[in-house]
Amino acid sequence: MIIVIKNSVTDERIGEIVAFIEKHGVKAHVSRGTDRTVIGIIGKADPVLAEQLRSMKGVEDVIRISKSYKLASRDFHPENTVIEIKGIRIGGDELVVMGGPCAVESPEQIDKIAYLVKAAGGQVLRGGAFKPRTGPYSFQGIGVEGLKWMREAADRYGLLTITEVMTPEYVEICAQYSDMLQVGTRNMQNFDLLRKLGTVKNPVLLKRGFSATYDEWLNAAEYILAGGNPNVMLCERGIRTFETYTRNTLDLTAIPVIHQLSHLPVIADPSHGTGRRELVETMSKAAVAAGADGLIIEMHYDPDNSMTGDGVQSLFPDQFAALCRDLEKLAPLVGKRFDTAKAPADAFAG
Repeated sequence: MIIVIKNSVTDERIGEIVAFIEKHGVKAHVSRGTDRTVIGIIGKADPVLAEQLRSMKGVEDVIRISKSYKLASRDFHPENTVIEIKGIRIGGDELVVMGGPCAVESPEQIDKIAYLVKAAGGQVLRGGAFKPRTGPYSFQGIGVEGLKWMREAADRYGLLTITEVMTPEYVEICAQYSDMLQVGTRNMQNFDLLRKLGTVKNPVLLKRGFSATYDEWLNAAEYILAGGNPNVMLCERGIRTFETYTRNTLDLTAIPVIHQLSHLPVIADPSHGTGRRELVETMSKAAVAAGADGLIIEMHYDPDNSMTGDGVQSLFPDQFAALCRDLEKLAPLVGKRFDTAKAPADAFAG
């Protein structure tokens, strides 16, 4: 349940209400918005408690919540969550573009791509050091050395980094070298991993499982939030349907729906969502038009010879740069801005 507090109530009184709630063996989560303050009760509350709270001074209303997720719900947290890291704000009025290769392959490769991402106007360098692959004989990633190469390249060009973490054992080392951590589609319900991610403060990009419902996705986010990490982003990366022309079906409906259900930022992944290079630019723009707070896009200067074999969904540098220029024009139409410095088109020729 949530307790709606009257606007005139002091912080001291809110503290007293919180103390009263927690005396009953449940946790209280205070969320302050511009229009109202709400206190969410986490745990099974006695029905009598609701009646006691309703009669307390300073309480405007007590509302029962039937959703299985609480902290991820907009009912608990009416205002949008904005994650700020090194001056970049994710979830506010700034459109955030994350670009880079599927996997880190060498120091030279990630350095060159970091330069290209920055020149195009991107703010975040993406790259996998540990790769969960469908087949056991596919390239599995460089490992910790790849994290170090990506960190050095990103720092050289003033970029944030995001990388995938696969197991609880690797959370701390990945958090040491990467600004943000990504949970891949196959790990969306790896509950041990989610619990561990709740113990760090690095923002977490939680990709939707390719067969997950919205409710399952938000409950997965709840594990991270309940562990103490409030910095969660939700990534729509395509779901499995009967259609085989594309690698997955990018569910654009998820973007406005999740914004209605949750306060967490929503990122779209048109690369995995389509699996086809020629569709990435169009679906990127469609995702932004649908309300996405950011995009995570694969880009490689030689995608056809990438070590992962996912080159068919990676943009060439000139395509990535052209997309970023188009997004600068599109963003203001949906209440966003993408006014990062961008090199001219001829800088990406050849």
